Amino acid sequence: MRPGALAVGLFLLLAGTALAADVDGTWTGAVSTPGGDFPVNFTFKADGTTLTGTMLDQDNNQIPIKDGKIDGNNISFTVSVEYGGQEMTLSFKGVVAADQIKLSQEVMGQLFEFTVKKAK
Repeated sequence: MRPGALAVGLFLLLAGTALAADVDGTWTGAVSTPGGDFPVNFTFKADGTTLTGTMLDQDNNQIPIKDGKIDGNNISFTVSVEYGGQEMTLSFKGVVAADQIKLSQEVMGQLFEFTVKKAK
């Protein structure tokens, strides 16, 4: 392999790593629903391509994030919540920017889109 090609390959590898989402920390916002606006609060921790953390429910209980993945600036994860005596799995997908994450969530066929901002 030529030295120039090796240098370009290493640069692209390092650039891809640098472009990975910086999700570590606490993110807050609100989601608008037909029943009103509800606050949302996530704490994320990245470990390579694995996303872990918690979501606060309305009673401030921490619900663990499951199946968390990071792919560049894209994240996805699920949380299991109890609603009306039944357990539901909520799936989230998001795109991370410097100070915000645009998230989408589908619940019973309805798509909810909202933005969370990094807490200071």
